[in-house]
Amino acid sequence: MTADTVDIAIIGAGPYGLSLAAHLRGGGHRVRIFGSPMHSWSNHMPRGMHLKSEGFASNLYDPEAKFTLQTFCAERSIAYADIGLPVAIETFIAYGQEFQRRYVPELENVQITSLKQTGGRFELTTAADENVLARQVVIASGIVNFAYLPPQLAAISGSMLSHSSEHSVLTGFKGRRVAVLGAGASALDIAALLLEAGADAELVARTPTVQFQNPPDEPRPLLRRMTAPRSGLGIGWRSRMCTDIPLVFHAMPERLRLRAVERHLGPAPCWFTREAVANRLPMHLGVSLGGASAREGRVHLVLRKSGQPDRELAVDHVIAATGYKAAVSRLTFIDESVRSRVLKTGDAPALSRHFESSVPGLYFVGAAAANSFGPLLRFAYGARFAAKRVAARLTAR
Repeated sequence: MTADTVDIAIIGAGPYGLSLAAHLRGGGHRVRIFGSPMHSWSNHMPRGMHLKSEGFASNLYDPEAKFTLQTFCAERSIAYADIGLPVAIETFIAYGQEFQRRYVPELENVQITSLKQTGGRFELTTAADENVLARQVVIASGIVNFAYLPPQLAAISGSMLSHSSEHSVLTGFKGRRVAVLGAGASALDIAALLLEAGADAELVARTPTVQFQNPPDEPRPLLRRMTAPRSGLGIGWRSRMCTDIPLVFHAMPERLRLRAVERHLGPAPCWFTREAVANRLPMHLGVSLGGASAREGRVHLVLRKSGQPDRELAVDHVIAATGYKAAVSRLTFIDESVRSRVLKTGDAPALSRHFESSVPGLYFVGAAAANSFGPLLRFAYGARFAAKRVAARLTAR
């Protein structure tokens, strides 16, 4: 059977994939985009949570920047503010799906199961067993593939252990005792929603305190705006530099880039979550996980703290809100013959200034590109920079 041949294939239909496809429309190239619209957001994040980013930093990007989240909310009579009004995840998902209907109607709601390279072209196989040949491919598969579980939990069976990305609904934990690992936004969001669902939730974290973000202090005086400018990633010059000069970040030595990605914008639950957990959530802080075992239908966690004897915490289930670590090896739909040729920075792909990997014609955007371009690429706010830059490169070729 003859395979369809296209100029560009996009794998993934989240903010990055949809924004890129919107920029490529009408350019005279044959483009196909595969994936379920906003799949990671609607299936791998808990319902009832709110975005960490402010409203102005939660857009998808058409070439003329016309259809913003603010525009969508105005059309649907949904309360909106650029700053200070948390964006419900349900609103963001609905906005992304409407963006897809308007700007990427050609999206094919089917998953890619295999990506190989044959005769200088990429061969994609869909879940419907269709073969597609593409001259250039963009991987925009999001963060779900990169969910990280600490090795100390290796002895726990799947029924007693999960990653925070596996939960969109938490009502099934009602009446159960659940340990949430982590102290970031995901951990506190999960814990708050567990409490709301009637679960007995407890927090376990290495940090000695939970550092909630402060609520917005707008309007801010001029001196404060100069010394700590606002950006799409938060307040401060470091965040502002991440958003404004990602190509300078790309030019930095690798060790500095990796350290910045690891340390900047660390765990920081949103200010509006504090009230939901205050005086309701037992917290085991400043502890490390010394081990874990399953006995008599329960998980037994060993909590270790310097200068103190080990303690044991017995729970029914452990939810690891332990973040994501981008790694080429986790993208298993890419055939090993292609993956082995992708040079890496850390475990993520090393990318050119145009997001191209060491495999000519193969591009990565989103979280997989953070080690090359900085923390900006871990957030939806980075979709504009990536879409404009990658679209210009693809169409030039």
